[in-house]
Amino acid sequence: MLAAAKPGTPVARVTPADAAPADAPAVPTGPQRCGLIAIVGKPNVGKSTLMNALVGQKISITSRKAQTTRHRITGIRTQDNTQFVFVDTPGFQTRHSRALNKSLNKTVMGAIGDVDLILFVVEAGSFTLADAKVLSLFKPGIPTLLIANKLDTIHRRHEIAPWLRDMQERHPFAEFVPMSAKNKGDIDRMFGICEKYLPEQAWFYGPEELTDRSEKFLASETVREKLFRFTGDELPYTSTVIIDKFEEEPSKAHGRFMRIAATIVVERDGHKAMVIGEKGEKLKRISTEARQELEKLLNAKVFLEVWVKVKSGWADDEARVKSFGYE
Repeated sequence: MLAAAKPGTPVARVTPADAAPADAPAVPTGPQRCGLIAIVGKPNVGKSTLMNALVGQKISITSRKAQTTRHRITGIRTQDNTQFVFVDTPGFQTRHSRALNKSLNKTVMGAIGDVDLILFVVEAGSFTLADAKVLSLFKPGIPTLLIANKLDTIHRRHEIAPWLRDMQERHPFAEFVPMSAKNKGDIDRMFGICEKYLPEQAWFYGPEELTDRSEKFLASETVREKLFRFTGDELPYTSTVIIDKFEEEPSKAHGRFMRIAATIVVERDGHKAMVIGEKGEKLKRISTEARQELEKLLNAKVFLEVWVKVKSGWADDEARVKSFGYE
């Protein structure tokens, strides 16, 4: 079993914006169930969207850009006597061999090696070579559910029946789950499906916790999400974000006040100009939207400074990749 957060590790106890602390699930008196559920698939098939829907709170960043998720993100959902520990993973990289890509693939391999259940996410009705390479990584003996995501894009659902039969021949999936991560009914149904695969054991986390990642980490990811959303495909996926300052200061006016400084790291001067934009407008928009989201996420007044620096070739440098927080 993969370990939960180590003692002393800062944990972001993020609570839904519309929930009061009293709404947190009570610790049950009967037998508890708990287990690790890996969410795995090729880049850009909706893994992070599914994770956020299952947790009921935005934990993993999303964008239309492939390879947005770069770390193993743990999202926790506790219902009745069961705690579901979902692990969102980067999309498995098959087209590049840079140090960053190798790090991402190492993260995927580590996540699926010792879990109780795998959710293999594919687009409903589709199966590509990239999907096949991910499927080939799965170890025998770990139950795997085929999550046919984006079902809302299929106009006639009976048309995917031949595809489902073909998928059964590719791998002994425990169950097929056609769904849309945007459909609340489909998400609610997932808990009942997953629960029976989880062992009876004590919860790994408190009932109110939604992620094992620190608030500092979530700040970095939030800035990176806005960076990708507002630069689109123009900016290479290798751009990253480093948090230089993350400090909480006393504030009578705001209750909680956070001072955060972040650096966007790009590989070329042209990329820096792209991020800054004409008269600094694009960087201002990235900073403003990141700050607004962080204020909701951290339940605090946030002062956010964002800078842009050029570090050529960092994604090919294994030592620098590790120094930037990648495994």
